[in-house]
Amino acid sequence: MPVNGRPQTLQGCMAAMGAVQDALYVVGGKWKLPVIVALRENGPLRFNELQRSVRGISARVLSTELKQLELNGFLERSVDTGTPVVVEYRLTPYADTLSPVLGALREWGAMHREKIRGREPAASAAPADGPPADAGIGVPAL
Repeated sequence: MPVNGRPQTLQGCMAAMGAVQDALYVVGGKWKLPVIVALRENGPLRFNELQRSVRGISARVLSTELKQLELNGFLERSVDTGTPVVVEYRLTPYADTLSPVLGALREWGAMHREKIRGREPAASAAPADGPPADAGIGVPAL
């Protein structure tokens, strides 16, 4: 039985790490969560609309991320074969299971940004390996 949310056995620890690794495999990387947030905030979007919503993502990378998110059940691609052909991407109900994770990441990210800003000599300076202090992640806030 876990104590303070932590497993007490090596087996429990390995299971916990395995679960985290599985989650990171599916939603990890630079672009998957921003794509999910953009669709969550804006509803169904066409490819170019989605690319404009996720600042900095290339068409090639977006295409790859959309295929992977579809394979993992987070979004669906619908094709209207009228003239012109319209392809839209929308989140599935399964993507809603990420809501607590996204909320926790948003809160932690805001807290971390403020902590880092407190250490910077100028408020507009960027962390050495991160985006500018006012850059956000390229998608609307949750």
